[in-house]
Amino acid sequence: MSRDFVLRGGRLVDSGRDGVPLDILVKDGKIAAQMAPGTPVDASVPVISAEGLHVFPGLIDAHIHFGFAEKITEYSSETIYAAQGGFTTVVGYFLNNEAYADVFKREQEYAKTRAYIDYAFHFSTANEEHIAQLKDYVDSYGVTSFKYFMNFKGEEGRYLGLDGTDDGYLYALLKAAADIGEVTIVCHTENIEIVNRLRKKFIAEGLNNLKDWSMCKPAFTESESCVRAMYFAEHLGAQIYIPHLSTRMALDEVRKWRGRYDKVYVETCPHYLTHTEDSTIGSIGKANPPFRSADDVEALWEGLADGSIDVIASDHVPRKRETKLKPLALASQGFPGTATILPVLLHEGYHKGRLKLSRIAELLTSAPAKIFNLPTKGSFDVGSDADFALVDVNREQMVDPAKLGSYSDYSLYEGQTLKGWPVRTIMRGQTVMNKGKITGEPGYGQYIFRKLSTSEGT
Repeated sequence: MSRDFVLRGGRLVDSGRDGVPLDILVKDGKIAAQMAPGTPVDASVPVISAEGLHVFPGLIDAHIHFGFAEKITEYSSETIYAAQGGFTTVVGYFLNNEAYADVFKREQEYAKTRAYIDYAFHFSTANEEHIAQLKDYVDSYGVTSFKYFMNFKGEEGRYLGLDGTDDGYLYALLKAAADIGEVTIVCHTENIEIVNRLRKKFIAEGLNNLKDWSMCKPAFTESESCVRAMYFAEHLGAQIYIPHLSTRMALDEVRKWRGRYDKVYVETCPHYLTHTEDSTIGSIGKANPPFRSADDVEALWEGLADGSIDVIASDHVPRKRETKLKPLALASQGFPGTATILPVLLHEGYHKGRLKLSRIAELLTSAPAKIFNLPTKGSFDVGSDADFALVDVNREQMVDPAKLGSYSDYSLYEGQTLKGWPVRTIMRGQTVMNKGKITGEPGYGQYIFRKLSTSEGT
């Protein structure tokens, strides 16, 4: 199929525009020009109609997890799922104790013939070898972001096979990242010493509901760790990214700190915008961080509107429903989320007057592209990849997990009707999803070798 066409009749939405009528000329899968509506082109160039639709740059989910579905099929199932939601790029975490050379090779063998959309990787860091090889991971594998779990001390990370570390390790990791320059350390912020004491108490008394789970991990355990991570980063000159921020207390600390140090980025997730600790869905809603109070939910919407929060991402974990249907203390954490991010933000944000379309676009396109070194993604700039999400902002559709394609068989929003859905996903000039049908091919998705802006040749 030709990757040359004109996208006509749509209203372009990006961080600076809320829906401007423009046509886009695409050549060889790249954006060649933005044009006034109806601008003549060679008659041999095909036309794709976006009439009545808003056109976003292809969406980016910067926080998904590989390794929790069927290994042989997950790069197919989870990239199909993402394409259903208008996403053309995902950045997946690997949680490994071993050095990453073999991990990278193994995962690429799975991914390169199966992915429907483009993908990149974050590596988690858990031992001294990871710090020693950090620059090699950047130079040899194009990985420029690394996750560190501040809560994985002692045996806490053993369920993922990760060693326990300490603040000395975090200090050394941040110093290594700062020495390389522009490497991003993703800090899971959680004071596990406090959590352990509270969790033991609640389990002994009977951990019955999601509010109990939230009280095991109160807001202070997130906010205190945010302060510590930001203080370390400022002292060492490192760039950090705080994922899945969930509380007003933590967000207020971030706002204060940015007044003195600006290499701090913040992400939250859709479920922290829609669900509270008073939810009655039981173990299906178990996550880390937990669902929070109604006031925390409101604070996060405020943070999205005022720019305090930089990115929305899913923390997508494609586990089966059966792993959740256990007593709360034993239920798995996390849930699927990529395909419903945009409908949630349109339904709860745009249609309720909380967010402009341009802000939603920024959160899902240009901001993650900038933070995670994806220069050909997330914009309509000439030379960028021709990645588009064509969106009907008024389309009402019920969430049906069976139609979305993930290995996971449930959704937090299952059965709910949301207003605003992507109807076509185009990646590098090829339509990969149209009207809910996957039209792309496995293996069309490519690995994105990311480079730091200070790297030679960039």
